[in-house]
Amino acid sequence: MPYNPFKVLMTCGVFEPGFRGGGMVRAVVQTVDTVSDRVDLLMVTRDRDLGARAAYPGLSGRWVARRGARVFYLPIASPRQWLRLWSRLRRTQFDLLYANSLWEPRFSVLPIVAARLGLIRARKVLLSPHGELSPGALALKNRKKRLFLALWGPLLRGMRVTWHAVSDREADEIRAVCPWADVVVNPYQVPLPREPLPPRRADAGPVSLVFIGRISPKKNLDLVLDALARVSARVRFDIYGPCEDADYWARCQVLIRRLPGNVAVAYRGEVAPDAVRETFARYDAFVFPTLGENFGYVIAESLSASCPVLCSGETPWNPVLAGGGGLVLDTPTAADLAKELERLAGTSPEERFAARQRAGETYRLWRDELSNENLLDRVREATWTVPGGTNPA
Repeated sequence: MPYNPFKVLMTCGVFEPGFRGGGMVRAVVQTVDTVSDRVDLLMVTRDRDLGARAAYPGLSGRWVARRGARVFYLPIASPRQWLRLWSRLRRTQFDLLYANSLWEPRFSVLPIVAARLGLIRARKVLLSPHGELSPGALALKNRKKRLFLALWGPLLRGMRVTWHAVSDREADEIRAVCPWADVVVNPYQVPLPREPLPPRRADAGPVSLVFIGRISPKKNLDLVLDALARVSARVRFDIYGPCEDADYWARCQVLIRRLPGNVAVAYRGEVAPDAVRETFARYDAFVFPTLGENFGYVIAESLSASCPVLCSGETPWNPVLAGGGGLVLDTPTAADLAKELERLAGTSPEERFAARQRAGETYRLWRDELSNENLLDRVREATWTVPGGTNPA
């Protein structure tokens, strides 16, 4: 039966070839790359990576075909490009405006307001906060965020926005802040292989620990450094990731300089997305006491590399980690974390290898049960399905 395509305008502040946005970028990429041909997808994103001064070579101000989608890389400092973009978008009646982030001014707030004013025609709005309403995330700059929500919330409620959560946990977090929210739960699609990397034999030297993630208060790297200052055993700790908050990183560097001689810490810079799993595979454990993750894609990457995870309880991974993927400390203090790091440092190479094996096996079980349903196709079906089971042509 012939059908009209479901027209979607998707906005996101960071997209490939950028990667500094972390797991959100990977989630958005997977949504774009796996959408069916029944969805006509336009996407608008920034023409450079998060925090970067230079634009992506050859992409700024251009529409680029990507599988079944078209992506526009917007130079946000160019009024001419904004007008050019609006001229293109206003000619289309979109079935859905899909915004990624609750707070992002240019790629969430602006398009939603434009839809409210009729400057962009969209029948429905879907909003993915990507963990921004977790208690840990809200605790950062809390007063500013609460004030913004007091103004922004009524507009979203008046537009009958649908919220996207990736787990029941995130759905509860959204409703705790916005009790009126209409929430659809759809897990992230994960473009990771079904089989984990084979676990490597552990070295006979000191335990090797790693942190991979954005260097920002939400990721709680300073707690790891504070805990390491209380550890008496020999430990090697490597840090990878983009420096998102310079002031926060300066505080972390002060903590690093104060560490005792038995703790060797090194900042290894950023790691490209295609090298993350191989990087994890070199370590005995990933230490990640995050203040809040709606999903925690980096946890999946670590497990897929047979690298156990020592994590806070602020992710949906608690059952997986407790089932063999690592260890969960619900709301860790520096003393709590130091105790576990001391325990890890005292394990033998054989025990560390066994833990790597368990992490890989746990990942395999989790991956086998994963449903990779594309969010936009699900929304299309929910929006367009009519009695009789067909979509209107």
